[in-house]
Amino acid sequence: MTSAQPVVLAEGVHKSFGLNEVLRGIDLQVLPREVFCLIGPSGSGKSTFLRCINHLEKINAGRLWVDGELVGYRQKGDRLYELKDSEVALKRRDIGMVFQRFNLFPHMTALGNVMEAPVQVKKQTKAVARERALRLLDRVGLADKVDSYPAQLSGGQQQRVAIARALAMEPKLMLFDEPTSALDPELVGEVLDVMRGLAEDGMTMIVVTHEMGFAREVGDALVFMDGGVVVESGHPREVLTNPRHERTRAFLSKVL
Repeated sequence: MTSAQPVVLAEGVHKSFGLNEVLRGIDLQVLPREVFCLIGPSGSGKSTFLRCINHLEKINAGRLWVDGELVGYRQKGDRLYELKDSEVALKRRDIGMVFQRFNLFPHMTALGNVMEAPVQVKKQTKAVARERALRLLDRVGLADKVDSYPAQLSGGQQQRVAIARALAMEPKLMLFDEPTSALDPELVGEVLDVMRGLAEDGMTMIVVTHEMGFAREVGDALVFMDGGVVVESGHPREVLTNPRHERTRAFLSKVL
C-alpha cells in the first residue's frame, strides 16, 4: 500500500433503513496512519457509516473501498456482484472495531477474550496467541488484570480489553464507535490514552467521538456530519476553532 492510496475511500455512499435515508451520498477518504474523527449530532449517520465500512451494513448506492478493495462486492465490467458471507468475513479480519458497549465474553477472562479470535479465526496456536495477548494487555495497561473476568473490571478496563482484543487480529484499520460514551467521566482518560498511543504508533483510525479535546489534539482530519451528509471537513483545529458553516457552529456551541 503506497502512501498515495487511501485506506478508506467512500464515493456517493447511500444507506437507507426502509424509508429512512440515513446516509445521503458520503464522499470522504482516510489516508494511511491518519486519525480521522467523525463528529455530529445523534442520528446523523456516523455509526451507520462505520458499520458500512466493515460491511455490518450493506450500502444501497455508491462505492466504498478499504485498502483498494471494494467492500462487500466484486466488480466485473460495469456490474457488481455481492461477495459470499465467508469472503466478507475474511476481509473483515483486517478491520478492528471497538463499540460503545464492550461486547466482551462474560465467561472468559481478559486474557481469554483477547486470545479467542486469533485462535478460532486465524488458527494461531494457543501459545502464540497467549504471548501476543499478554503483550497487548500490557500495552493497554492491564498486565495485572489478565485473569479477571469482565464483571470484575471497571468500564474503562473493559473497553481497554476490547481494544486489545481488536488489536489481536493485527488489523490494518481500527474503527472506534463512541468508545468512551458509556463510561463514567473519570474513566474516559484511560481509554483515550490508549488510543493516543495507537495514533503515535501509526495506526489508521476512524473515530466517532464526542471528545472534542481528543479530536483537536490527536486527530489529523475531522468531518462534521448532520442529516446523513458531510457538512464540513478539514483539520480538527481549524474546524473546531473556526467553523465555516452555521450548522457546524450551532453544534459546536452546544458541545464545546
